[in-house]
Amino acid sequence: MTQLRSHIDDTLRFLRTRTAMQPGLGIILGTGLGGLVKEIEPETIVDYGEIPHFPISTVESHHGKLIFGTLGNKHVVAMQGRFHFYEGYTMQQVTFPVRVMKFLGVHTLLISNAAGGMNPQFSRGSIMIITDHINLLGDNPLIGPNDDSLGPRFPDMSEPYSRELINLAEQVALDRKITTERGVFVAVPGPNLETRAEYRFLRFIGADAVGMSTVPENIVANHMGLRVLGISIITDECFPDSLQPAKVEDIIAVANAAEPKLTAIMKGVVERL
Repeated sequence: MTQLRSHIDDTLRFLRTRTAMQPGLGIILGTGLGGLVKEIEPETIVDYGEIPHFPISTVESHHGKLIFGTLGNKHVVAMQGRFHFYEGYTMQQVTFPVRVMKFLGVHTLLISNAAGGMNPQFSRGSIMIITDHINLLGDNPLIGPNDDSLGPRFPDMSEPYSRELINLAEQVALDRKITTERGVFVAVPGPNLETRAEYRFLRFIGADAVGMSTVPENIVANHMGLRVLGISIITDECFPDSLQPAKVEDIIAVANAAEPKLTAIMKGVVERL
């Protein structure tokens, strides 16, 4: 047994002392997007600090709780706060909760994040459904010995974000009269924001929005055979020729203001699954 699998088993044994729920849906809530938790009827809430082998969230607005409950008549497990590469964690630590979710029973993963918009069609508060991604983190959570009990050595990434879930999210948004965009998300290490030249480069290679998360979790989810839906809230406009200094408090404020739209889409998707 690999050390990773041993750690997963340790975590599962602990969580099973707290809940017998077998959630089919996993949710990862990003910056300023924890409001969806209010829609979950909780059964069990566990602080990350109590969970063996779980990292601790160190970022403002990431609360650090694992929530088991019911949303849209479905059993879910939600991460209220995620982990980032820039916090000093390894890629394996960042993605560890996704592996645990799989063994808890999760088959579908919903991921949200706050991102900078580089597509000139986007504006602050836009909702972007992720259709594909570019990994510029300089690392990959699958590097190292592969545990075949977790997934294949060379997982296919031709459909990293489920087309079926993308279409479902768009239909939910349409029914609720919420405007959405489609786009490619690029992940960079951070924690600094990008320069004008970097924004030009990222836009040139095909990215519509940029952030510091989501891609590692997506890679591991695909490695383990999970379907993934990813949605970004565009919190700042990253247009090189009119770039303005960005403040974290402003980014969080925009995410909070747009959060009800994201919550409505996520809840609607869960209800229709």
